[in-house]
Amino acid sequence: MSKPIVLVECDPGEYYLRNLAPIRDEADFRISADLEFLKENAPEADIILAIGMKPNSLRELWPLARKVRWIHSLSAGVEKMLFPELAESPVPMTNAKGVFKRSLAEFAVLGMLYFSKRVPLLLAQQRECRWEQFYVDWLPERKVSIVGYGEIGRECAILAKALDMKILATRRRVELLASDPIVDKAFAISELHQMLGESDFVIAAATLTPETHHMLSDAEFQAMKPSTVVINIGRGPVIDEAALIRALQQQWIAGAALDVFEDEPLASDSPLWRMSNVLISPHCTDRTIAPDWLDLSMQRFVDNFRRFVAGQPLEYLVDKKAGY
Repeated sequence: MSKPIVLVECDPGEYYLRNLAPIRDEADFRISADLEFLKENAPEADIILAIGMKPNSLRELWPLARKVRWIHSLSAGVEKMLFPELAESPVPMTNAKGVFKRSLAEFAVLGMLYFSKRVPLLLAQQRECRWEQFYVDWLPERKVSIVGYGEIGRECAILAKALDMKILATRRRVELLASDPIVDKAFAISELHQMLGESDFVIAAATLTPETHHMLSDAEFQAMKPSTVVINIGRGPVIDEAALIRALQQQWIAGAALDVFEDEPLASDSPLWRMSNVLISPHCTDRTIAPDWLDLSMQRFVDNFRRFVAGQPLEYLVDKKAGY
């Protein structure tokens, strides 16, 4: 049996390719970041490993990749890779869903502690060598709403539950929440405003689809309590950024902890940079050092490759029509 041909879209010198060592002899790897090289080899490819696919790169390869039997994305978000012909084809697509969930959930906890323990005031007083005691809040019994209760959302719920918080959650298929022991109260998408109105913290962890684009906008922020803190660790455009700025400026909500934004990098003239009630991460919350974040993601591909060559069902399949 001939070895499967794996077309890998990245620079051949990238360090994370070291993870392919255990399976190097089991496949014919053709690795390049050059689109012309990828086009030349696409007709023979059985597998495409899309590591940093630029917008439309996969679409340009698609008409040529007539033998492809599996596409894997090194990232969890695949909305920029999907297009109608791929979505409608029988070719399976897998991704890094859930690989970075713990680190992202830890940032969500950091965001909650940052505001409840009044860290900005702590730092300001430390800089000024000022000893002035004040009151802080705590997290037990506070309500945290998870908007998009998937792999990342549930990991946030696990950590929040360990802090004795109450978990509210919504997802497209709300019936899947019924048997989850972590969720204290489940809401249908149509009940989003009701859930937001009860929340002390709102964590946006939804994938980006046409239905979730600007899912949190003016009406949603106005439904929240003035003491609510919003945390975004999912996809930037799930939150209407202009509406978020209005909500912060007009004190519809108390603050925000943000790892993702509508346009990245965040423009230097964005008001978010200068707001004292905003914590900003430059979309690096999932970039762990030990274990290395890309090593973790590559291992997902290696594990699925072994399933592929053994004729076993692939794991972490993308619902291509749903967009995640």
